[in-house]
Amino acid sequence: MQDFVNKALDSRWLWILARILLAVVFLSSGLAKLIDFQGGLAEMRAAGLEPDWLFNIATALVLIGGSVLLLLDRVLWLGAGALSVFLLLTIVVVHRFWAMPEPQAKLAMFWALEHATVIGGLIAAAIASRLRPKGRA
Repeated sequence: MQDFVNKALDSRWLWILARILLAVVFLSSGLAKLIDFQGGLAEMRAAGLEPDWLFNIATALVLIGGSVLLLLDRVLWLGAGALSVFLLLTIVVVHRFWAMPEPQAKLAMFWALEHATVIGGLIAAAIASRLRPKGRA
């Protein structure tokens, strides 16, 4: 059993699947901000970000660009870093649970904790990318 687990963890397909699963939330959000541009603008306005069009485009570019770097496993650390900074800024700007009344504060805290968890996953992916020998079958 341990041999099977070791082979799976060393496999190229599982590494690709892990990167796809990590990127899907960012890629889908970035594309949604471009496809439903008016919806993206409404999100930016709700967060108090002006000019809304600039923040919507910048957000989409960071989300899509970071996702592409994750998927391609090229300078993955840069994509993971950009997405991590994005998530930290989202906590500070949007999910300010410390400054909200209940019950909004509780929901915002859950979102902030989820973002912190994803940041941990992005850090783990950057470490794994660096430690994985390139071209391993």
